[in-house]
Amino acid sequence: MIRTAPHSVLFCCDHNAVRSPMAEGLAKLYYGKKFFIQSAGIVNDLEIDGFAITVCEEIGVTLAKHQPRSFLDMHDWGDPIDSFDLVVALSTASKKQVMAATRSYAVKVIYWEITEPNRYHLRKEQELENYRKIRDEISQHLISYFGPRNTNLSK
Repeated sequence: MIRTAPHSVLFCCDHNAVRSPMAEGLAKLYYGKKFFIQSAGIVNDLEIDGFAITVCEEIGVTLAKHQPRSFLDMHDWGDPIDSFDLVVALSTASKKQVMAATRSYAVKVIYWEITEPNRYHLRKEQELENYRKIRDEISQHLISYFGPRNTNLSK
């Protein structure tokens, strides 16, 4: 478990369409405004994934209005990667990008190996089950790293 909470956390993955928005939404649900929370991807070339929206809504996390953003977008909007205390990479490609971008800065970078969504042609319920596993993996990592969720937060 983390000893000192960061002031700001960035969750990142490849497209900011599945894993990192899920992590952002779950972290905001679990920890509220304990620290500033954002997410981004290497690129923002996809819309938020419908299966990610569905499985997060099952537990009270709304992702439907999430607008995918890239590292470049974050920089252009005044939130460059190096301005965060902690960056949590959820894909190997994003970890590589973040390590290169922050090598000269005092940014803690950690990597959580999160399953990539299954892109095979499965039935809808199988797809949803795959996304639930991703959601639950992220949830376990959050609790393991940041501690128990704050159950006193209002939704």
